[in-house]
Amino acid sequence: MTDPFFRSGVAGLDRVTMDAGLRAHMQRVFGYMGVGLALTGLMAWVTAHTVLAQIIFGSPLRWLVALAPLGFIMAMNFKMNTISVSGLKTLFWIFCGVMGLSMGAIFLTYNEASIARAFFVTAATFGAMSLWGYTTKSDLSGMGSFLLMGVFGIIIASLVNLFMLSTMLQWMVSVAGVAIFTGLTAWDVQRIKQSYAESYGTEANDKMAVFGALSLYLNFINAFQFVLALMGGRRD
Repeated sequence: MTDPFFRSGVAGLDRVTMDAGLRAHMQRVFGYMGVGLALTGLMAWVTAHTVLAQIIFGSPLRWLVALAPLGFIMAMNFKMNTISVSGLKTLFWIFCGVMGLSMGAIFLTYNEASIARAFFVTAATFGAMSLWGYTTKSDLSGMGSFLLMGVFGIIIASLVNLFMLSTMLQWMVSVAGVAIFTGLTAWDVQRIKQSYAESYGTEANDKMAVFGALSLYLNFINAFQFVLALMGGRRD
């Protein structure tokens, strides 16, 4: 079976050239994502261990911090065609920092040993699914559509559970969340490969590297939070 990436390759470029360019592109994507995660983790730790915790979580400001990341995602999408690559990167870094402010709550809820354990479990799973998405010759587009429907399902179930407060439903949502976002990781990696071939040699390619990093970042963060909900030990 032919790799979907090479079925839509750029005319006039051989496989070796495409492979080299793709590897460099994926290194940028994972590099941006890694820096974003590090920034989020640093901001979360600082928030939880300084006066910021009381300022944010002890006031209505917590709602602004919780909703602000969504605003940054919308701004990045709306401005995609007009914003410069450097401007897009800046929005991404700010987004990751603000996410860190809101995620400071996990250090107030769970002990640090369980946070570290959940992180490494998520990282190992994420790495395995990324490798599969990069190397598989199967077309994962159908799986992606199914998993995206699953995302809406867990959002609805989570909203319902705000009123039901069911431990069993929360457990089911967490298990489904881990499965869905790890699956989306493989789908997104293959989709990023495809977008590289389609926008080869243009500024859009540099922008797609940032958007690719954003997609993988969100998959990691969501999977991590669901893993933490399943295996995290709460503070005494």
